[in-house]
Amino acid sequence: MSTYDAILAAPICRLGVRFTGDALTRLDFLLADTRASTRLDLRARQLVRELDAYWHNPAHPIDVLFVPAGTPFQLRVWHALMAIPAGQPATYGALAKRLGTAARAVGQACGANPLPIIIPCHRVVAANGLGGFMHSAAGAPLDVKTWLLAHERRAD
Repeated sequence: MSTYDAILAAPICRLGVRFTGDALTRLDFLLADTRASTRLDLRARQLVRELDAYWHNPAHPIDVLFVPAGTPFQLRVWHALMAIPAGQPATYGALAKRLGTAARAVGQACGANPLPIIIPCHRVVAANGLGGFMHSAAGAPLDVKTWLLAHERRAD
């Protein structure tokens, strides 16, 4: 079982977060009935403020210090994800073409993303539908992706 510095409430689930120093290094989706933290330190309170702004305005850029751990290729994909505007999903194929790589490799990098929402891997969809999310093709992870995409359509 993972340990978190804080467990935060979100509209569709709970978010387990970890920090290294002042930097956010992990954000995991947890079941909605997971007990949220009642005492939050300064880092977690700042993240809550930023996420609250995003929940109210999906175009709000989340401004927190974060340091994702990944391979050079994953970091390149994650950097590209940051340029996808809310409400304007890209396909795995289109992103792969832009990066000069394969769509499956982009999907693998998206699935390895340690900071979903912050690095918006949910904004990448399959050419013929939703695609996967967090290495899942069905179930709760896709419910979260569907919710996030619907939420961000409000940003248009």
